[in-house]
Amino acid sequence: MQARVRYLDEDRAFRAAGLDDLEGRHHRRTLTHSASGWNGDGQIQGLGGSARGDPAVQGAPARAGFLARFAAFAVAWGVDLASWVDAYLDHLRVERALAPLTLEAYGHDLAKLVAHAEAAGVTTVEGLDQALIGTYLVALGQAGIRASSAARHLSAVRGFIRFLLRERCIERDPCALVERPRVGRRLPRVLSFEEIARLIEAPEQGTFRGLRDRAMLHVMYAAGLRVSEVVRLKVADIERRKGIVMALGKGGKRRLVPLGEPALAAIDAYLEVRATHPRSAATQVLFLSPRGGALTRQAVWKLLGGYARAVGIGKPSSPHKLRHSFATHLLEGGADLRSVQALLGHANIVTTEIYTHLADDHVRAAYRRAHPRA
Repeated sequence: MQARVRYLDEDRAFRAAGLDDLEGRHHRRTLTHSASGWNGDGQIQGLGGSARGDPAVQGAPARAGFLARFAAFAVAWGVDLASWVDAYLDHLRVERALAPLTLEAYGHDLAKLVAHAEAAGVTTVEGLDQALIGTYLVALGQAGIRASSAARHLSAVRGFIRFLLRERCIERDPCALVERPRVGRRLPRVLSFEEIARLIEAPEQGTFRGLRDRAMLHVMYAAGLRVSEVVRLKVADIERRKGIVMALGKGGKRRLVPLGEPALAAIDAYLEVRATHPRSAATQVLFLSPRGGALTRQAVWKLLGGYARAVGIGKPSSPHKLRHSFATHLLEGGADLRSVQALLGHANIVTTEIYTHLADDHVRAAYRRAHPRA
């Protein structure tokens, strides 16, 4: 996030915040409010400038004290709500090492909170109260946002509030009595074996794009990868001899997933034509765009939807539907839940359990077909 810089009368400002120990420094300083108090070189910024080499402010305990003093200063001088959101997002990036896509989602959700607060005349963290959070959730519902998405927005707000409480910017949790939107558990929609086969064979095999897309669809279904994992794949992530793909998942965690012979054959055919691409030597990205870079998530969504329509699949199709189909077909084929959890890269098995309901439907249908008393 871009730093927000203010030039302040340091002596008067620090005395107002109770920071008398910082008196006697230069009369004016630049206060940089960014990266949770750190700049790009690993220096602590603000409250008198850089602290590189100063043992009094180095290390996690000292940094906690620094942030507490910064919080007191920021509250005393009314640092705006948007600046605190910037600090929180940088805290998530630096200290919790969240993935860029996760940070993007948090930033998008919290930007809506800031816009709602500013529309209500609230520009500082002191104005965040239960009534404002409640009207924010009501506004989300009126905008047509589903309960599941509203629950995600509230989760982002609660994380932000916990950060403000930790930094002593506010005294009470305005979300403490706010109820989470009730979310009905919807079963994921999947494609049948026959629909998957038609979809994978849809791309033309005589062109660079066709061979690339065919290999990509094979990998997505054979390994159950997320679209973000697919577009980040490198050539070295395919272990041809061992028949596995190494996927970089959420939180920077890597996992190994087996690939079947059909998927490996499709990759081999694509790699032959990839070598003829004018920019193939300049990048290790596996699935190249026409310009020689990585495909975007949106591009994969678009091409998959186009192939689905071309082969007559009427239901909405998306990259994640291939992932749902991968998990459901494994369970229907007899795979155990723990193995499916590992293949999908789920941190919690509860996330994987939703697929058991789909597999249960398959078992019930087989029972009705086969049992004489069904």
